[in-house]
Parts: sequence; structure tokens; C-alpha cells
Amino acid sequence: MIKAKFWGVRGSIPCPGSDTVEFGGNTACIELRFGEENRLVIIDAGSGIRALGDHLMKNDLPKGSLKIDIFITHTHWDHIMGFPFFTPIYIPGTEINIYGPVTYEDEGLDEIIGSQLRYRYFPIKQSELSASINYYPLKELTMDLGDGLFVTTKYLNHPVLCLGYRFEYKAKTICTAYDNEPFLNLFPTDPNDPGYDDYAAEEGEIVAKEENEKILQFYRGADVLIHDSQYTNKEYLDGKKGWGHTPFESAINSAHKAGVKNLFLFHHDPLRTDEQLKELLALYKKKIKGKSSLKLDLAQEGLEIEI
Repeated sequence: MIKAKFWGVRGSIPCPGSDTVEFGGNTACIELRFGEENRLVIIDAGSGIRALGDHLMKNDLPKGSLKIDIFITHTHWDHIMGFPFFTPIYIPGTEINIYGPVTYEDEGLDEIIGSQLRYRYFPIKQSELSASINYYPLKELTMDLGDGLFVTTKYLNHPVLCLGYRFEYKAKTICTAYDNEPFLNLFPTDPNDPGYDDYAAEEGEIVAKEENEKILQFYRGADVLIHDSQYTNKEYLDGKKGWGHTPFESAINSAHKAGVKNLFLFHHDPLRTDEQLKELLALYKKKIKGKSSLKLDLAQEGLEIEI
């Protein structure tokens, strides 16, 4: 069995307040538990990881030292900003493995995440942490994590290197695809455009189609897919192209094509109120009713699911 709990579901920046209290205002953090061993995996260290850390201190630490695997999708601040407030990093005996994408920068994953723990930003330095923390850079691969748990990674389309994660355990699959934007042909396709080249335009269409198909294959048949849906299609077309996020319509259509069983729409825009989210969910459920077997839900802070 796989259990998942959402501790942060927003994108870009925390947005506490009366308009976001139902779905939550914390940024990305998901807790996964696998099997009878209750093995712990965390995806992303957004602001939601603070409350998760407090939960682990109260419920897990009394049973023994903490062993935690954290998978970072990418190093944009909303996905790592909660790390300095994650209490287990200050507890002796805690063992944490942090995995994340190799970036094009000179600094490694340890420096990018750990650089938040400097006096210019924070009152405690990384060198003062009591936990044993190891960092592992990732590319596209499939990795055996032991105990029958496997993870497959896939590069997504975002302004910085970003990985999707597919966790498989005893014939059950949970998959993430955030932050991600559908691949587009970047070459002019209008013959009247001064930069138009028929070969480049044709090749651009082929490559975009191939890359989108690779992502479909990555989460094909998943029991649960947690997918970026920060914008509506109208919002996306009205100035949000290139920002690295998926419209609701595209996420739903892709999940349907890939035979996903249950889609959780995730990475909610910080300007989106609870009422607006509920209205959008009702709208899209109505649109796919009778046309798809896909079960459609919104990621919600505190929500727990079992697979």
C-alpha cells in the first residue's frame, strides 16, 4: 500500500488568508509512506514541510531515529524554502538523503539548498545542523530504493531543470509532474514571418510532439498523478507562455490520454481563492463526465489518500 498526504499544494509563494484556508496556502510538500515498514519519502521542501517536520517529531521520533528520503523536483524557492524550518535537520541521529536534478550552475544541490542557511538569510548555518544529510544529484534514470520501491525520473519543461517522479511499489504507482509546461514549437510557423524557415518549423513541430509523448509515457497508467495546473487555458494564452506551468485543460487531457486513474490538480496559483478552485473543479468534472473514466480531484492541504 502507498499512502500520501498533502502538506503544501500552492505554487510560487505561500498565501495564507481567509480565501485560501480550505485548500491551504503552503507551497509544495507531499509525504509518501510505503508498505508495512511505513517507509517515508518526501517530495519537495516548500513551506508545507515545516508542519510535516513537527508531525514527525511528535509521531515518528518517539519510535526511533528518523530516516528520510527527500526528492526535490527543482530548486526554485517555493519548492525549497521550508527546508530551514524542517525540525528533523536539527535532531542528532536523523538521517536524511536529499535527491534532486543536476543543474547547469556551478553550485551543487547541497550548496543551493543549504545556502538558505547563512547568516544573511537565517540565524543558523548549515554547518551547525545536527542531522546527517547526504545529497545525491539525479538525471533521468530508474533507481531501486530497496524494499520493493522503485523511482523513475523524467525531465519536465520548466525554466530550470525539473524532474517528475514515478514511484512504483508492489504494482501500485504514484507519479508527479510539476512544474511543467507542454512543449511547444519555438520556431515561427507563419510563412509571412521574417524568421520563417519551413524545415525548422516542421522539425519544431515534430520535436514538441515527441517530447510531449515522452511525458505521457512517463505517467501512463498511473494510479495517481499529481500534476501542475496553475493556470486556465485562457490565462496561459494571455501572457503566461514560457512560465513553465500547465493549464487545467492540458493536464486533464494528458492524464486522460495516458490512462491515469486519478488526477490531482496541484500547484494552485496563489491568487486562486478556495471558491474559484471549487468552481473550476466542478466545471471540468462536468466537461469530462461520460467522456472519460478519469477521476478528477484538487490537491488539498491535509488530504490523505491510499493506493
